[in-house]
Amino acid sequence: MDASVAVMVPLSWLASLLGVVLPLALGAVWWVRRRHAAALAEARQSRGHVGPGADADLFVRCGLISRAEFDDLLESAAGLRGDTADTLSVLVLDIDGFAAVNEAVGHRRGDEVLLEVASRLHRAAPARLAATRLGGDAFVLLFDHDLAGSKRQAELLQEALAEPLAVGEGSLRLTASIGIAQYPLHGARSRLIAYAVSAMRAVKTVGGNDWAVYDPRAAIDLQAQRALVDDLRVAVERKQLELVYQPKIDARSLQVTAAEALLRWHHPTLGMISPTVFVPLAERYGLIGTIGDWVIDEACRQAGRWRKAGLRMRVAINLSAYQMRQDDVVRRLQAALKANDLDPRRFTVEITESLALENTRATQRTFEGLRRAGLHVAIDDFGAGQTSLAYLRQLPVSELKMDIGLVRDVATRADARVIAEAVIRLAHALELRVVAEGVETQAQRDQLVALGVDELQGYLFARPMSARALGLWALDPEGPAHDGFRASLFQPTAVPS
Repeated sequence: MDASVAVMVPLSWLASLLGVVLPLALGAVWWVRRRHAAALAEARQSRGHVGPGADADLFVRCGLISRAEFDDLLESAAGLRGDTADTLSVLVLDIDGFAAVNEAVGHRRGDEVLLEVASRLHRAAPARLAATRLGGDAFVLLFDHDLAGSKRQAELLQEALAEPLAVGEGSLRLTASIGIAQYPLHGARSRLIAYAVSAMRAVKTVGGNDWAVYDPRAAIDLQAQRALVDDLRVAVERKQLELVYQPKIDARSLQVTAAEALLRWHHPTLGMISPTVFVPLAERYGLIGTIGDWVIDEACRQAGRWRKAGLRMRVAINLSAYQMRQDDVVRRLQAALKANDLDPRRFTVEITESLALENTRATQRTFEGLRRAGLHVAIDDFGAGQTSLAYLRQLPVSELKMDIGLVRDVATRADARVIAEAVIRLAHALELRVVAEGVETQAQRDQLVALGVDELQGYLFARPMSARALGLWALDPEGPAHDGFRASLFQPTAVPS
């Protein structure tokens, strides 16, 4: 047999094989697509299967199918692939902060927002096999993608949601947390949605507006997180949380003028746990309301104790996003101040810049209530976001706290000094006091004083300390801490009737 014959036999055999395999493969893809089309057609004739809220028919018109049909299609598509390297991807998408949207625009318009989200998902993901609503503000989509394709699809979905959305006379910019799970990479098809949900919650944990791929190690972290939440519930019930106080320093006299109350949790076995760890857990698992109320009461009680002892120092607390949306937060503050004979003008509430940016109906009501109550309001972490000083003119704000990121480089980088000086000048033009937090070096202090800040706060002057330690420092029998405290803090102050 010559060489030409030797080649022809394998090629003819390969052609025959492709004649069988290729139609089968194409047929499988066609079957999945056809099954999806059938499921969608059937869903369009059914109602009430795509979750509560807006009319189910409306969601079907936006390209969604029922959860039962979705599960059936996922099982069928995964069954076609078996345990081969071919992949299916499940993406779970949850709108960030949708409770605040509902609060701001009402549930009817909230449903309209969800319908628009469904429509955008439909337009942004034409290659999906299926999509359904998990309930509330969460959606799940099925794709015939590998991991790289899934990540790209997540980015496209986020881009679609980022476009401004008209609601009434205003507009919203939505963000979403997206979790990705792959079959068969991450295991059984029956667990894919749960795994994608786990990945989505991991994104929520770090602030949302991103995507993450399921990591089996995260499941272990989630178990530890749940155990920590259980411990936090016990700590709240047994009043094991505490407040420590960090002094604020007048930039000209370098004397103590006020103190910020900071929340701490000393775990019985894990030691001191950072608020950056347990406060997000408290927000996620419904504990932040109870904790926030306790902070208000405890800080006011301590300020009242100091007042009776002869130290009339301004005390500051931080209000969470949850508290700013509560209808009764101002009344709670007023009641605590009155119970402890405190002047509201000498009590500060600090609100983060990102929260001030929300500009929702609920937060605006709270801002207005704080103004009427005469409380001293400060914007915390100013410079970390995109708040304009012009916007601050509309708020009852008396003080800006420069973000630590602006302070850190002020002594070593010219651009940081230029930005800090601009913030200070514009704030003063609006008659706002400026506090620089996170001051750790004398060089930072000297530069900030030269730029004209009003108060300083940071480890250079004092670390957060217990109320008892601060009281002993201030009420030293030989004088107010050897002139370390402003003398006016030890003079009587009248409480407005």
